[in-house]
Amino acid sequence: MKHIKTFKLRGLDIIRITDKLFGKRSDTMKIKFFTPKIMRGRVKCTVHSNGKLGFSQAAIKRFGINDNHYAKIGINEEDVKDTSLYMLLTRTPDEESFKINSAGNYYYLNTRNLFDELNIDYKKMKIIYDIEEIKHENQIIYKLNRRVLDRSK
Repeated sequence: MKHIKTFKLRGLDIIRITDKLFGKRSDTMKIKFFTPKIMRGRVKCTVHSNGKLGFSQAAIKRFGINDNHYAKIGINEEDVKDTSLYMLLTRTPDEESFKINSAGNYYYLNTRNLFDELNIDYKKMKIIYDIEEIKHENQIIYKLNRRVLDRSK
């Protein structure tokens, strides 16, 4: 018959299994139990039916997005099959940057003309971009990986 005893040792949960019949320790394991992280949602942005690019609350928190930011959005000119967009967040406006606007705690870009120019049908299709942090030319930029869903769903 086995007897199981648990205790803490240097922050780890230890389970000691002893053979109760003979009173001998048969095996000792060090098991560290993980606590579930609080999920804050997906880090993403979505093209709305009016052409605005809205950021999820998880993206806003992760990147510290506020209405003092601007975003530069580009494409990979070397790979025509790459449907991702690339975004650089900045605090300095210029002719290539979009102002990040807010409505309460919701942040978005006015990107209708951009998506029209790229022939992205945001009115019929739901366009979602999962945001991934990457390093390009010694600076942090964000790769926006596109997912397309039928807007009727």
